[in-house]
Amino acid sequence: MSKRITKIVLTGGPAAGKTTLISRILHEFKQEDGWRVITIPETATELISGFGIRPFGDCMSMLAFQDFVVADQIHKEKLALQAAEVVPEDNILIIYDRALMDDKAYISDEEFEQVIARFDGRTEASVLASYDAVIHLVTCAKGAEFAYNLGNAARTESLEYAREMDDRTLRAWRGHPNLHIIDNSVNFEDKINRAIVEIYRLLGEPEPMVNKRKFLVKMPDLGLLREKYGALAIEMMQTYLCVTRPGVERRIRQQANGEDYLYFYTEKHVMEDGAKWVTEKPISEKQYIHYLMEGDGELHSVRKKKHLFIYGDCKFELDVYPFSDEKAILFMYGEEAEIPPEITVLREVTGDEAYKNRQLARVQAL
Repeated sequence: MSKRITKIVLTGGPAAGKTTLISRILHEFKQEDGWRVITIPETATELISGFGIRPFGDCMSMLAFQDFVVADQIHKEKLALQAAEVVPEDNILIIYDRALMDDKAYISDEEFEQVIARFDGRTEASVLASYDAVIHLVTCAKGAEFAYNLGNAARTESLEYAREMDDRTLRAWRGHPNLHIIDNSVNFEDKINRAIVEIYRLLGEPEPMVNKRKFLVKMPDLGLLREKYGALAIEMMQTYLCVTRPGVERRIRQQANGEDYLYFYTEKHVMEDGAKWVTEKPISEKQYIHYLMEGDGELHSVRKKKHLFIYGDCKFELDVYPFSDEKAILFMYGEEAEIPPEITVLREVTGDEAYKNRQLARVQAL
């Protein structure tokens, strides 16, 4: 089987949700399912924070800075393609947190044309053709202003600047034939879900069901689920952190990914009207260990094995906890789905606070 390599750019203005979307992509496309996700981090941020190269102060002009950005971006994109060829998986998803055309938003069209031409005579047409698709997440500064700083308390860009850069970035990518715009017409979770659906469509994979129901069930025969439905088990552990800001719930998650682990940091912001806004970002193992020191001493870490399988045309997830031998939690995606006959439902618990992870961390019982 020949490798299938799909290259998708995530772009947009400040506070658009790219980091949270990358976390979702890592969660959706797992090694256990035959996927390898290669992520290319935002180049300008790395140069500013890691190398001290910055287009302000007495360092250098914005135009000179773009030479560094373009050179580093081209180098990383080349390495990503080489890695895609040598990893064992056949389905490769390369995710770019911004890419070459984003640089056009910061300089004039003529300057950008001159910069990329210095690298093997590249043109805008050749740059655009090197990516399979572009997903533009509209900044929260357009239509979701209340959430603009929720994911980054240190954000310094004004709302006006964020809107301007969103417009300039979209203009830079408008020539791509496979450009998808995800706006703020719905809440943040739905925004990320719409972007995930677009990625499934781009890959030609069945779209995930977004309607999710939750059931308390008798513990089924896990061996039978593996044999009959190919159920795949993934180990996970979620730890709640001490509250440092009112209305903000913080947690970290360790998730198995093949022989390795992925780590995530999540914040859930509860609005005055009761609405919830969740942001998430991948973190390193070192950062994860550091956050563990901030664990809430009143709550246990929630350990579970999530068994994923397909029945009919719908996706199911069965959460099995070490503190319960007789019961488990079943998630069903799709209102009209049928539950496999091998699983006995005790009752539906969709929206029931007693069966949410935070309460399970407190009581350690189903």
